[in-house]
Amino acid sequence: MSPRRNAFGQPVGPDLPGWAPRPLPSRTPMEGRACRLEPLDPEIHGDDLFTAFTAAPDARSWTYLPGERPTEVEAYRAGLAAQAAGSDPIFFAIRDRATGRAAGIASYLRIDPGNGSIEVGHIHLGPALQRTRAATEAMALMMARAFGLGYRRYEWKCDSLNAPSRAAAVRLGFTFEGIFRNAVVVKGRSRDTAWFSITDTEWPRVQAAFAAWLAPENFSDDGRQCRGLAEIRSDIPA
Repeated sequence: MSPRRNAFGQPVGPDLPGWAPRPLPSRTPMEGRACRLEPLDPEIHGDDLFTAFTAAPDARSWTYLPGERPTEVEAYRAGLAAQAAGSDPIFFAIRDRATGRAAGIASYLRIDPGNGSIEVGHIHLGPALQRTRAATEAMALMMARAFGLGYRRYEWKCDSLNAPSRAAAVRLGFTFEGIFRNAVVVKGRSRDTAWFSITDTEWPRVQAAFAAWLAPENFSDDGRQCRGLAEIRSDIPA
């Protein structure tokens, strides 16, 4: 497609008729079949999350996070209270319907209503929630709320050395955009940041793949997937 041009013959991007800043995401629950996302509350979720994260055999899941693995539940609750009180990031606890317990956390951050851009981050899943329908559904629900509010761009960023996070982004339908070198300092180390995104024009295809993957018929009686998410998405026309 040839670019649009202005009166000076310069290429310019497409117009956005009627564009206005998007609303901020609300601090209200998001309901799914396998999970429920709830606004983070240290009194409600603190004990569950502490148990979920300390159930791991070691602290490797904290390597690329800004914090360290908690050792004392009261101090952990205090940290959650500070997170819950902020307006950006907006934190949610992920409750697994299979167990009834909160077993993970995620947030919206770098929320830019004027440009219609929003990031998902601070994602941390306890061992019991990893590689489950509930974990994938939580990401689908957060995307759906953002795009439902009219956001144009949904971002995922991670340490460029964090191979599991990069693989998760690709599996979920994000497009890799590149590496920002020497982007930040984390725990006294230099971090190159890998950038990924999904745009509003890509969302319908990503959404359709989530719906097909999460459908009960895509899982056997023992809970195994019949078709992978990326495989399903590849069969949906762009």
